[in-house]
Amino acid sequence: MSRALLVSLSLMLMAIGTSWAQPKPIYLWADVPNMQRERTRLYVYDDLPEGKRTGMAVIICPGGSYHHLGMRHEGHNVARWLNQHGIAAYVLRYRVGAHGYRHPAMLEDVQLAMRYVRLHHAPKTLGLIGFSAGGHLVLMAAEFSTSNTLTSHGVAAQPDELRPDFVVPVYPVVSMRAPIAHARSRKNLIGRRPSPALIDSLSLERHVPSNMPPTLLIATADDPVVNPQNSLMLDSALSAQQVNHRFVFYDRGRHGFGYKPDNPQAPAWQEQLHQWLNEMGLLTD
Repeated sequence: MSRALLVSLSLMLMAIGTSWAQPKPIYLWADVPNMQRERTRLYVYDDLPEGKRTGMAVIICPGGSYHHLGMRHEGHNVARWLNQHGIAAYVLRYRVGAHGYRHPAMLEDVQLAMRYVRLHHAPKTLGLIGFSAGGHLVLMAAEFSTSNTLTSHGVAAQPDELRPDFVVPVYPVVSMRAPIAHARSRKNLIGRRPSPALIDSLSLERHVPSNMPPTLLIATADDPVVNPQNSLMLDSALSAQQVNHRFVFYDRGRHGFGYKPDNPQAPAWQEQLHQWLNEMGLLTD
C-alpha cells in the first residue's frame, strides 16, 4: 500500500472518529442519595458561539421500544443538527427495560433532565424531541408535568422546571391499548401483565390536557413498526382539546429514520421542525 493511500486512509479514519465524538456525559443521579448507582446520562451539546445562540434548548429522547436506545441516529446526530441552527441540545440516555427498569423510571429521568438543564443552563425555551418510544416519553412529560415523580427521591423541583415549553414526538408510540399498542414498548414499560388501569393511564391519547404545550407531531402512513393509528388518535385528541399543534403525516418514510442524511426514505422532518419553531416565534435566527 502506498504512503499516499495510507495517509488518505488515516485522515478518513480521523474524520470519522471526530464526526462521532461525543461529549463527556453528566450522570444525573450522581448527587441524589440512594440513587448514585443509577447510570442515567445526559450528553451536553451546548458549546455554541455567542452570536449563534437562539436561547433555545432541546432534550432529545431516542427510541428503542423502551428496551434499548438508538443513540446515534435518534440522539447525537439530531443534537449536531440542532447546534447548526443555534439550538443547545442534550441527548438523554434514560433507563430502559433491558436493564430491568419499568415505569416510572423513564419519566423520572426526563423530569430530572429538564430540571438539570433549567438550573444549570437557564435556556429561554426548553423543548423535548422524542422518537418512537422516546416520543411516548416526551408526551408523558408534557401531559403529566404536574406529577412530580422526583419527590419520592428527595429532589425538590418547582412545577415550571418540569414542564416543557414544546414537544416534538416523531413516529411516536402513543397508546398502550390493543390492538394499536406497540407490544414490545408496552412490555418494557409496564411489564407482561399490566392492569387495565395502568394500561389506561399510559395510553396518552386519553389524557391530553387542555394546557398541553405546543406540539409538532410527525408520523408516516407506511410505518410497519408503530401503527400510524397511534398518531392519528393523538392528533384527534389534541384537536379535541384545542391544543396548539401541527400534524405532519408523510405518505412514505417507514419507521426509525431519525436523522440519517443518507437515507432516501427519510422525510425532511428537520426542516418542518425548523419552520414550525420559526412560525411559533421561538427562534431568532
